[in-house]
Amino acid sequence: MGSLCAIGVFLLSCRGYDVRDAIAGRLACVFAVGVALFPTNSCAAAGAASAAISKVHWSCAGLLFLTLAYFCLKLFTETKGHPTRQKRQRNVVYRVCGWVILACIGLIAVVNLVPGAGAVVQGARPVFLLESGAVIAFGVAWLTKGEMILKDQEG
Repeated sequence: MGSLCAIGVFLLSCRGYDVRDAIAGRLACVFAVGVALFPTNSCAAAGAASAAISKVHWSCAGLLFLTLAYFCLKLFTETKGHPTRQKRQRNVVYRVCGWVILACIGLIAVVNLVPGAGAVVQGARPVFLLESGAVIAFGVAWLTKGEMILKDQEG
């Protein structure tokens, strides 16, 4: 819960290049906090309340990851003027990260919606691993956007 709230606050506080960055950051913040505040723990509530909490959780999670994929595939890849060689390389990283996030979302849907799909790997906690993979992919894209990876060369 704490890490999702921290991610949400971080996304809320970062400044982008234009209004689309700000809107995406604010939405991602709301969705991250929503995932944290509405856990799917079956012990937390019973019956209809549990089902409603679960729906809010999964909706926020899906929207959070779609927003992170939007950052990677659309916002991070934009360039004004002629892109440098490093920018073209960074764009490859962004696109790979965005598609990894989308693949993780798709696999989570398969594990949760297809009967028996998660039974084979249930002991491995596939949803947790896929969520972690999506967050790590966004982290790599974020570090790349900050030019910690593939920084433009001086001069």
